[in-house]
Amino acid sequence: MAIRERGDDAGDPAAGVPEPAPPTAPTAPPEVVADVLRPGLLLTPARPANAFEETVQRLLQSIRLGLIGPGEQLPPERELAGMLEVSRDTLREAIASLGEAGWIVSRRGRYGGTFVSDELPSTSSSAPGAGGDPATRAIRLEDTLALRAVIEVGAARRAAESELAATDRERLWQAYEECRVATSAQYRMADSRLHLLIAEVLGAPSVIPLVADVRMRVNELLDGIPLLAPNIAHSDEQHRAIVGAILRGSPDEAASAMAEHLEGTEALLRGFFA
Repeated sequence: MAIRERGDDAGDPAAGVPEPAPPTAPTAPPEVVADVLRPGLLLTPARPANAFEETVQRLLQSIRLGLIGPGEQLPPERELAGMLEVSRDTLREAIASLGEAGWIVSRRGRYGGTFVSDELPSTSSSAPGAGGDPATRAIRLEDTLALRAVIEVGAARRAAESELAATDRERLWQAYEECRVATSAQYRMADSRLHLLIAEVLGAPSVIPLVADVRMRVNELLDGIPLLAPNIAHSDEQHRAIVGAILRGSPDEAASAMAEHLEGTEALLRGFFA
């Protein structure tokens, strides 16, 4: 069931911003559009010292953040090893390990290959640093929130300062729309894609893995609290403000809107975990 239906603000990206042609109103939540966020965005070279571990990390991030969704096929082995700059043996070990853990399945035959599992394993993350003492959990929570504020507020500001191509502007608005119409089951991944896309369009590749890492940490926390419909509606309004400010080229507004957005999430997480 969709969290909500809302059509009053669907066609106005931001005052004074040329709007991409609106898509036909969907009868069901739209599938992920491949060119909104590249599936291989996080499949970047692993460092040799921890090639296996970082290969597993990058594959898991791509799956858990929705860049490669359930049932979708991974790139061919040779291509994937080249993207990650690891040996095919290392890649096979990583894929085998994720297969044993239930994240990936291999299929043989004419239409075979390596696919993300149709049903992903559940993750247990009811609290930050589960199993530690309260003081340690509080430190880990605050560390995650501080890291997110530093990285994502700065990314929003820099994106608004950037000269964005027309395709990037359209991708940003489309990512916002996907969040706006997402079901409760789809929302976390749609939200993650929007935040990752903001990092991608600013044109600084080193920022992308930092945003991916902090999104993983935040999502683990959010998975431990209820998905609250009023909060989602509020988040969508904030997403619209963030994207609108970026499209208008207003760095201060983009940073302020992102900071306000993060503060709302921080309040919820502190309420449940602090």
